[in-house]
This record gives sequence, structure tokens and C-alpha cells, in this order.
Amino acid sequence: MKNTRLDMGRLAAMDAAQAARLLHRVREETLAGRTPPIAPRPVIDASWRRMFRLGLDPDQGTSSVLLGRDELEERRRATVLGEVMRTLSTGLAGIADASLQIMVVTDDQGRVLWREGNLAVMRQANGICLEEGAAWTEHTTGTNAVGTALAMRRPVQVHSAEHYVHALHSWTCAAAPVHDPRDQRLLGIVDVSGPASSFHPATLALVGSVARLAEAEMRQRHLRSIERLRSVAAPILCRVGGRAIAVDRHGWTAAVTGMAPVDRIALPTSFRAGRVWLPALGACAVEPLPGGWLLRVEEERAAEPDPSRAPSRVVLDLSRPRRWSVTVSGAAGSWSRELSPRHAELLFLLALHRDGRTAAELAQDVFGDRTRTVTVRAEMSRVRRTLASVLAHRPYRFSEEVDVEVVRPAGAEDLLPHSTAPAIRAARVPGPRGG
Repeated sequence: MKNTRLDMGRLAAMDAAQAARLLHRVREETLAGRTPPIAPRPVIDASWRRMFRLGLDPDQGTSSVLLGRDELEERRRATVLGEVMRTLSTGLAGIADASLQIMVVTDDQGRVLWREGNLAVMRQANGICLEEGAAWTEHTTGTNAVGTALAMRRPVQVHSAEHYVHALHSWTCAAAPVHDPRDQRLLGIVDVSGPASSFHPATLALVGSVARLAEAEMRQRHLRSIERLRSVAAPILCRVGGRAIAVDRHGWTAAVTGMAPVDRIALPTSFRAGRVWLPALGACAVEPLPGGWLLRVEEERAAEPDPSRAPSRVVLDLSRPRRWSVTVSGAAGSWSRELSPRHAELLFLLALHRDGRTAAELAQDVFGDRTRTVTVRAEMSRVRRTLASVLAHRPYRFSEEVDVEVVRPAGAEDLLPHSTAPAIRAARVPGPRGG
């Protein structure tokens, strides 16, 4: 079997005991730095390498400090995943129960928010700290479906000795990320876990399908809420003189008058009625609407922009695992937004190249293919909807008046670890750091 790789189909075709022995040998030989009889799957091999770099002990336990009940409830209330728990439960919990497994739902930090399924397996799961409030990132628990799906941003199945930590070798798990369909922000992970004897290669496809179903439901919920807000805002906007826009509580546009439509307006975290300065609009009068806000642009202020109130500083924070953000600040205040993996890549590259990058250069940086300019332009268009006040184009670049700081992770190898972009891989090589 030398010079070939494992795959789930091959494992499923084997006798369970034979498959377990093979996986244990592959892991043992790989961790010892020797050539295994068959290569681990690429996603597992990449995760194990990350564990080597972290210095994680494969013989450590899986315990973690659980969230307190109040914090757990607050996280449940704060995530939109709570709105689709019925869909997730209907699609997976019953099947998990019947197949001697459990369904687990985490937030974007890998904290278990909910779990359902077979009661006996839940009791077993308590023994490995797979319980509500526990942390299941790779940093805390090694290679596992939840943590590795978080790291890779894609569905992952991990079986038996593919787990880095020995305590999990009697388990099998399959997990898929769930994204906010509005902006592709990662919301969390849905996972099915159980004893290794419950392994089936089709579980991953099932989990992935239910995750997509939940995303589709969120998309429909969003469209319905926007339509309700539009029905309320439309007659009001008909009577408004000048420029105005109705947005939901997250800044998504329902209706506009006197201006070109945009998908979203970036709103500060703390937002209320009154007079507010917004990067995309300038000074606005804000009035509450059922399910959102009416933003009236104050034309007399917009006609005479005050340069002293323009944004002057951008902080691109890439230091936290899987939680990248950009903060824009100036005399008028500051606001932050979390970034998708692709937007984090693009902004990092523009921070490296303050003189700017053309669409072709960014396509080469990100895809290794200068011809993929259409994709780059589409992504940069989305970025500029939020950051138009600090980003220029032709070429794409941060404005010269803006001070840009990049906060990198402690280890160079942890810079945007999901990314396969050639320019990002090159930037992971340890060396002098620029701002």
C-alpha cells in the first residue's frame, strides 16, 4: 500500500478492526517521523502538521474550562444559529440518535452551544468533555472534525486514530461549517459524533447537506425580514426629501431614495437614533423603524465635507485564529467589521503593497493565475462597499492619508492558516515584519 493515500471509501470497505489497526499504525509512524505504510489523508496530514508546530501533546486529555451558564445562554441568544436549530435538529438529531451518535452545534470559536442525540452516547461524550460550553478547536483538542473544519473552513470527517489526541481514538466525527448567507461570515460548526463503531463515510455528506439547508433557511428568513421592512419604509421614503435609506438592524438595505442602491451600510456596534456619522454616508439623522432604521443623509454636511472627520487609521487584526477583523477610526469615531477569509487575504495584500495592486496582480497573488481578474474585481467590489472611505482603486490600494497597521499572529506559520494563496504562503516565511 506504499505511496498511496487513505480515503474514507477504502476504510469503510475494511473490517473495522483492520481499519483501526491501519490508522493507528499510520499515526504512530507519522508522529515518529517515519514513513507510514500508507499516507494519511491530506486534510489529516495538514492538521497533524499544525499540531506539531503548536507542540500539542498527543497524550494530553480533552478537558477544557466550560463556559458559565450565563455566558452560554448569551452566546446562544447572540447567534443566528439559534433560529435554525429546529432545521438542524430535524435533519440530524433523530438520525444521530438512531445510529448511536450525537449532534453537536458550536459557535465560530468552537464552543459547544447545543447537543442532541443518543442519551447513552451523550454520557460517553461527557467523558471526553464533548459537552455544552466546552472548547473544541484544534488548539485545545487537536485534530478533530469540529476544530479541523474551523481551521479549514470546509466539511471534514475524522475517524479513530486520525484524531491527534489519543483519548479520541475510539470516536468518529463529521462536521461542516455553517455560514451567514448574507456575507459568508462563519457562524459555527454542525457535527455528528459517536463511537468509532458508528462510522459511515456517508455521514459527512449528510452533515454538509443539512448545513446547506440551514443556510438556505437563513437566507429566506433574511429576505422575508427585508421585505417586511421595505413595506414599512417605502411610503415613508416617498415623503422624504433628499437622500435616505432604510436598513435592517445589521445594515442590510431594504429601500433607498435619492441615491444609488447598495447592499449594506456598515453600522457601528453601538447604534441608536439621533445624529450619527457613517463612513459610507457622512452625517445622518437616524430614526427607528420596525425591524430597522431610517438613515436621512444631512445634505448640508455632505455638500461641505470636513477632512478632519475622515478616517485616518486602519487596523487589520489577523492575530486571532479564524476571527479576522478590520477597524477604521478617525476624529468622528471608530467601527469594526469581521472579515471573510478571502477579504482578509485581499486586505493583507493591499497592506503589504501600499503603492497598490492591479486586478491582475491580485489574481496572481491569490490564485497564482493573472487571468482571474473577474473574480478579484467582484471580491474587491464587496470589500469597497464597506471600506470605500479608506480604499481607492485603479490600482486597488489603501488611501495615502490612512495609516495602516497589520496585527499578525505570534507565529508566522499561523498567518491566515486556511489560505492557499501563493502570496500568503510566501508571507508565512519567518522574517522581518513590516507594519
